[in-house]
Order: sequence, then C-alpha cells, then structure tokens
Amino acid sequence: MAAFAAHELGQAGEQAAAAFLISLGYTVARRGYRYRRAEVDLIVQRGQELLVFVEVKTRSSAQFGFPEEFVTERKKQLFRLAAENYQEETNWAGDIRFDILALAPNSAGFRIEHFEDAFY
Repeated sequence: MAAFAAHELGQAGEQAAAAFLISLGYTVARRGYRYRRAEVDLIVQRGQELLVFVEVKTRSSAQFGFPEEFVTERKKQLFRLAAENYQEETNWAGDIRFDILALAPNSAGFRIEHFEDAFY
C-alpha cells in the first residue's frame, strides 16, 4: 500500500471503515457529524432498531500504541454529547451503541478491528 500523508490516511481509513460496515449490513446515516466541539466520524444504522456512533482510529503503525487506545475519556464525553444531540435532532427512539474501528494499513488495504460496545 502506498504511503499516505496524515490527513489522507485518516480519510482513506474512514472510507475503508464505511465500506466495512456496509459489508456487515449497516447503512451510513451520517459522516463527520459535528455538535459543538464533538465530532463523530460515522453514524451507521441497522434497520430501525439500532443506531451506532463510530469512532474511526487509523494509525500508520503501532509504534506509539494501538489505534483504539487513543480514544480518551474526554473524547468519550464529547461523543456522548454528540450522540444525545443527534438523537434529539432525528427523534431517534431506538437503541444506540458506541463502537471503535481501529485501522492500520497493510498490503491488502487496511487491517480492521471492530470493537462493538467499546464504551458507554
């Protein structure tokens, strides 16, 4: 796989994450949702019963730690705030979940690890 600049790596990771989730039967409801200081990379939906707020973490290597380790407590708080606002905006009455997708480039594209119910 070709080398990426940091922002290109993040964008390519988000594209790969969306394609991965679609292949699992999810529908992408929103990309890059922002509320105040919070941003949710992907909001995906499975049917009318489940809405998933996804943090995509893409790293070029594990030299400084694994991608999923970079989701701080502050980031989780902001994520919850954005999720609450999105639910109000869309009148969502179903279940929600918070997932992390950790990606690292490899010869086939990306290695993807999916952490369902990563935090509450």
